[in-house]
Amino acid sequence: MNKRSMLLATMLVSVLLTGLSATAAFASSDLESIVEVQMYNRAIHIMAMLLIGFGFLMVFVRGYGLSALTATYLMVATSIPGYFLIKTSGLLGHAPSGVEGLILTEFAAASLLICAGAVLGRLKMWQYMVLAVLFLPAYMLNEWILLEGGWGLVAPGAFVDTGGSIVIHAFGALFGLGVAISMTTRKDQDVPVESDFTSDRFSLLGSMVLWVFWPSFCAALVAPEMIPSTVMNVVFALCGSTLLTYFATIMLRRGIDAADIANATLAGGVAIGSTCDKVSLPVAFAIGAVAGFASTFGFAVIQEKLQKVMRLVDTCGVSNLHGIPGLLGGLAALVFVGGIDKGAQWSGIGITVGVALVAGLVAGKVLSLTGQRELSYQDSEEFPD
Repeated sequence: MNKRSMLLATMLVSVLLTGLSATAAFASSDLESIVEVQMYNRAIHIMAMLLIGFGFLMVFVRGYGLSALTATYLMVATSIPGYFLIKTSGLLGHAPSGVEGLILTEFAAASLLICAGAVLGRLKMWQYMVLAVLFLPAYMLNEWILLEGGWGLVAPGAFVDTGGSIVIHAFGALFGLGVAISMTTRKDQDVPVESDFTSDRFSLLGSMVLWVFWPSFCAALVAPEMIPSTVMNVVFALCGSTLLTYFATIMLRRGIDAADIANATLAGGVAIGSTCDKVSLPVAFAIGAVAGFASTFGFAVIQEKLQKVMRLVDTCGVSNLHGIPGLLGGLAALVFVGGIDKGAQWSGIGITVGVALVAGLVAGKVLSLTGQRELSYQDSEEFPD
């Protein structure tokens, strides 16, 4: 082969290799874009859960609907930039970026809304924003310890909690109970939390929105190849809790209770969170069914006794929807996930319980120093006619 032929062959090979490299780079970039867009879609689903789902779920209190929705707006608007501000300071782990960062802020906002449900109707509107400021550092500290190995208490990646049964749901509920313990007055215990047909209907609407988008919540950050099985597991868990809630509410109430249907039907989504990408469909259904029954039993039997013993008022019953099912979800990982670091799982659950309750008690004391509402559960105090 002469020099001219060799030069031509070399050029052709170089062009071919360059083209293949560019194609591979384009394919990789294109795939990343698709994943980012899909993650964006799930992030918007979660935002719908926060504002429409949680917002309308909390309007079950008669006469407090405008306040509940406004408080939801304010807490979401405070927690999202607040989470970014604290993270970018470098104090509690790496700073989030892109859509993944947005999803992490939404998780924090969801946990805050759960917490606020415990004292809903007993805070002045601006106090909900103060609650957010007090809640975020504690939530992020617990998240950093459990998921990023903060202080070396739990090895990074050892704690199983993909969809946040412990980090999001149980933490928010227990923090809220801590706030309620510190803030509940004798007057609060004497004022009934009442609903009516209209408020119950709106609450059921919020519940259905949460039900529809819960698979996106649990699958928000899982690997793309695991999304189909994760979504199916969450749907089956929700089906299990919905069916068991129906039978349990009839058995325990001697009739269907609207609050049970609006709340306990979602317990499957809470409980399946820890193992949503790791179990089979029958196991997911079973976890949801157990959570649905436990949540309904909590609303029908435990809540009134717990409130008398602890001298608190849990307005939305977050201990029954998020506390009990959340802890069940974390414990389910010990039973159904093979090769799990059981020490890390127990440690993570224990740390969450301790941090949430202590921080909630302190936050409640701080909030109580800023004053109390004159009228509990009444829009009229801040929404004059």
